[in-house]
Amino acid sequence: MKDFLKNIDEAIARGPFKDSWDSLCSARVPKWFTEAKFGIFIHWGLYSVAAHNNEWYSRNMYIQDKEEWAYHRKTFGEHTKFGYKDFIPLFLAERFDPEAWAELFLQAGAKYVMPVAEHHDGFQMYGSAISRWNAAAMGPCRDLLGELKSACTGKGLHFGTSSHRAEHWFFMSHGKEFDSDIKEPLARGDFYWPAMPEPDPQQLQSTPYPSEEFLQDWLVRTCELAEKYRPELLYFDWWIQHEAFKPYLKKAAAYYYNLGASDGISGAICYKHDAMMWGSGIPEIERGSFQDAKTYVWQTDTAIANNSWCYTDTLEYKNAGDIIRMLVDVVSKNGNLLLNIGPKGDGSIPETDAQILKQIGAWLSIHGEAIYASRVWRVSGEGPTKTAEGQFTDLQPPVYQENDFRFTAKGGAIYVFAMQYPEHGRILVRSLAKSADQNVPNFHGLIEDVAVLGEERMPEWAVDGEGLHIRMQVADRRFPVALRVRVK
Repeated sequence: MKDFLKNIDEAIARGPFKDSWDSLCSARVPKWFTEAKFGIFIHWGLYSVAAHNNEWYSRNMYIQDKEEWAYHRKTFGEHTKFGYKDFIPLFLAERFDPEAWAELFLQAGAKYVMPVAEHHDGFQMYGSAISRWNAAAMGPCRDLLGELKSACTGKGLHFGTSSHRAEHWFFMSHGKEFDSDIKEPLARGDFYWPAMPEPDPQQLQSTPYPSEEFLQDWLVRTCELAEKYRPELLYFDWWIQHEAFKPYLKKAAAYYYNLGASDGISGAICYKHDAMMWGSGIPEIERGSFQDAKTYVWQTDTAIANNSWCYTDTLEYKNAGDIIRMLVDVVSKNGNLLLNIGPKGDGSIPETDAQILKQIGAWLSIHGEAIYASRVWRVSGEGPTKTAEGQFTDLQPPVYQENDFRFTAKGGAIYVFAMQYPEHGRILVRSLAKSADQNVPNFHGLIEDVAVLGEERMPEWAVDGEGLHIRMQVADRRFPVALRVRVK
C-alpha cells in the first residue's frame, strides 16, 4: 500500500494538476462530451445473477426486515451456507459479446459508454492488483471492462467508467447483525471488509468516519482503474461528498487529470451533490433535471427502468417516447443524458432494453442533427409544461401539450422540437414572433426556410407578430418532431 501511495504522490508532483481545488478547477470539459449529448450507462455484476428487486440486493439480503432477506433464504438457503460471495461462481457471463454490445450502442445513437467498474458490493469487473475479488480472477475469469473498452473504442465510441466503491464502507454491515457468512475479524482484502455501521441517511457526514485505511484503499483502487483503463470520463457515485473523502478525492482527481494530460486526452469527472469544487468536474443529477437552461455543461443519469438500475425479472420499463422527450429537454438546457441498461448475469442484453435502444437510435438517425453538437438557444423551451427540478423526479414523466416546444441551435439554424405534435398539424411557435420594435424581446432574425426533419415535403409556414405558424401533417407523432428553422 505504501508503494502505491508513493507512486500516486510522485505522479501528482510531476504533472500539471495538483491536489488542490485551485489547480483542479483549471480542468476543462472535453469538447467531445459537450457535443455527444447521449451516452449509455451499464449496471452489471453479481447482483445481475440474483436479479431480484434491484442492484442493492447485496445490502438488502442481509437486512432482516427487508423482503430480500426472506427471498434469499427461500431461494438460495441460509445466509451461513449461501452468502453474497456465493454468487461469484454463478456469474459466468457466458453470453457476453462485447462487439455485439458496442454495435447495439451505435445503433442506439450513443456517443459514449460508461460501464460500472465496481459497485457498492465490492466486486471489481476488471483485473486488479489491489484485490483478488474481481471478474478477471474468478467468476467469468475475464477482464469484462477491458474487453468492452476495446470493442467500444474500436467502433469510435468514447469510453468512461464509474466507481461506486465509496459506499462499500458500510454496504455489507448488516450481515454482522445475525448469523451469516459476514463475520469478524475482517481485514483489508476481504470481500466483505470493512462492513462498518451504516450512517443515518439524513446525516451522511455522521460518524463513524471512513478510516484512513479504507480511504487509502479507495484512492489506490481509483488510481489503478484510471491508470489501467484510461477512461475519458470518470464517474463517482454519491458518498464521496463525505468530508472525510476530500483530501483523497483531490488526489484521485489530480492523478486522473494528469494521466489525461500525459496522453494528450482531455477527460472529465462526473460527481453528485457538492462532492467536488464547482468547476473541477461535471455536475450530475440522478434521475432528474433542471427547469431552466444552464450556462455550464451538466449530465443526468437515469435508468431504462423505473424500479432498478440492474436486470431483474420485475422491471418497470420506461417507454422510448418518454426517454426521447427527456433527452430533448435535457439537451435544450445544456445537459447530456446518460441512459442506463442492465444486462443479465449471463451477459446477454434483455430484448426489451435492446428494442428501446433501437427505437431511440431510429429517432436519432433522423433528428440527430438537432441534438449532436447543438447549443443552447436564448430560450430553452416554450409552453405550459415544466420539468420538475432536482434528483429522483423523472419517475413521473411530464405530460407534454401541443403547445410545448424545446429549442436548440447549431450553425445557421434554430431547431424547434414539438414535444407533442398536434394531430391537426398546425403549430404556433411564439418564441419566433416577428417584432419591428427593437425594444421588444421577440425574434428579430430573418427566416430563410422551415423544414420538418424526416419529411421530404416542405411545410406551409408564415411568421408574424404572433409567432411562427407551421402547418404540416407528419408521418409519426409518437415522438418529438424537430423543425429546422434556417435563418439568414
